[in-house]
Amino acid sequence: MEYRIIDPSAFPSWNDLLATCRRHSFFHTAEWSQVLSEAYGYRPLYFVSFRNNAICSLAPLMEVRSLLTGKRAVSLPFTDECPLVFRDRFGFAAYLKSLQDLGKQRGWRYIEWRGGDRYFQGKTPFCRFFIHTLKLRSDEGRMLSGFRSSTRRNIRKAEKSGVTVEIADTLEAVSAFCRLNRMTRKVHGLPPQPFRFFRLLHRHVVSRKRGFVALASFQGKPVAASVYLHFGRRAIYKYGASDRRFQHLRANNLVMWEAIRWYTAQGFESFSFGRTAPHNTGLLQFKRGWGVEETSLQYYRFDLERDAFVQERKKHEFLFEVFNRMPEPMLRLMGMILYRHVA
Repeated sequence: MEYRIIDPSAFPSWNDLLATCRRHSFFHTAEWSQVLSEAYGYRPLYFVSFRNNAICSLAPLMEVRSLLTGKRAVSLPFTDECPLVFRDRFGFAAYLKSLQDLGKQRGWRYIEWRGGDRYFQGKTPFCRFFIHTLKLRSDEGRMLSGFRSSTRRNIRKAEKSGVTVEIADTLEAVSAFCRLNRMTRKVHGLPPQPFRFFRLLHRHVVSRKRGFVALASFQGKPVAASVYLHFGRRAIYKYGASDRRFQHLRANNLVMWEAIRWYTAQGFESFSFGRTAPHNTGLLQFKRGWGVEETSLQYYRFDLERDAFVQERKKHEFLFEVFNRMPEPMLRLMGMILYRHVA
């Protein structure tokens, strides 16, 4: 199998070709590649083979160069799940050997894949998550009946409380999300993503009708918002944020429901709630209430110095406490500095 290494944002009609690929995802698109490379300076290295003018194999990578965290390849940074596409494990084995050789030549510390279990059988996972997917149905009543009773109650409570939801693709809506996101990230002890990232997400994705913001308001004040992305007939919930002072209104439930309704009305087939860590019991409970199918998602990391697949080391949880105590302007500065190194 002959592979070409390409940059999809510079490849003519990439998304049209991608649509012919059975396991395509929004995260394979030229727009997502463009956002990541422009926002953080990553270099796209997408391994692709073609047959009869269609994609036969696809393995996206971004080369991350950092003085703080080293040089490595990730498939793909800040991406929940990035499916690999190969006809069989023999094709994958040939790709893996070529990639390891390339990584040693380029001085990578490691290679990381986010998904692709079928090709890594017998290998040690780096870390594990869950993915939740809802099959969209044209019958809203039937879909609602599949939700947990508490989820339905929370939707009705938000509606009765006077919460309204707008589906928007403007930069103003993205900015409103970012204000809420800064509040949410601080509560979680994390720096917010730099506004430049979301400005580029709007320019390359949202303004091109590949995503939107669902913005909930109460008495004219934004109280919750989420960012959704889509390609083909598959939709993804990517980012969510809210003002905790209005948590009792259950606006997050109404935001999610209105996004699901929008995608259903547009003829989409599936709605992914994104990845969730096993220890995040609150978020797991929220997602499991929507009548979803739960599947496992495993990340794999190959250490090029040790020539072995490795497991995740214990995280430095004290950093969350440090970030949590930082004033918001300092936390925003940390986000602007650190995100490109984290990948």
